[in-house]
Amino acid sequence: MNFILILRNIEVFMTFPEFATIDLWTLWGFLSQAVFFSSIILQWYASEKSKKSVVPRFYWYLRFLGSLMLLAYVFQKKDIVFFVSIFLQLFVYIRNIRLYKKNDE
Repeated sequence: MNFILILRNIEVFMTFPEFATIDLWTLWGFLSQAVFFSSIILQWYASEKSKKSVVPRFYWYLRFLGSLMLLAYVFQKKDIVFFVSIFLQLFVYIRNIRLYKKNDE
């Protein structure tokens, strides 16, 4: 059944390259997502290493940096939904970074 659906809509798959152009902003978006996603890998690794769920300090720095990078990307793409979402997340990351710094004192 799924194969028949694909055959009926083959022109959609044939036109895929038309909307998937890669420019510098698209590469920036992928790099931003990679930085953002690396925080999850870091958190997973730290938790596996300590055999319990932990959130390393650097997790919040990667989230903050990835969000700033994504903010530039969505601003350039003029996507208000993701811009507002990412902008609001920055407050959570800043707060957690401050909490870590406060605990160091």
